[in-house]
Amino acid sequence: MQAATKVNARTAAAASDSNVTILAFGGDISSASKDAILSAYHGLNGEARHILLDFTSVDYINSSGIAIIIQMLLEAGKAGTQTIGIFGLTPHFQKVFTMVGINKYAALHKDETAALAAL
Repeated sequence: MQAATKVNARTAAAASDSNVTILAFGGDISSASKDAILSAYHGLNGEARHILLDFTSVDYINSSGIAIIIQMLLEAGKAGTQTIGIFGLTPHFQKVFTMVGINKYAALHKDETAALAAL
């Protein structure tokens, strides 16, 4: 049984003192996660310049879930004003995200500290 996807938004300060919005995901990320993830992203109304995606509490990501993440990254790329980073992936999913090319659209970081330091 899949764990429902949870998305919580919070803010943090980057090393450059700019505000960063963190979308923290929890549970499983699959096709059933589309509304939760895209609603959270769209709820930012394009106002967040720096966004970090926190996968620390994600149990599982399937190919449909990866497609949703890619969709969100492509939307952010079209806006042209947002920088997105990702942290908290397991080593397995770091490899998968790199293999499918997500790292071309969002920097992958080991943890929140490293992600905030990179901004």
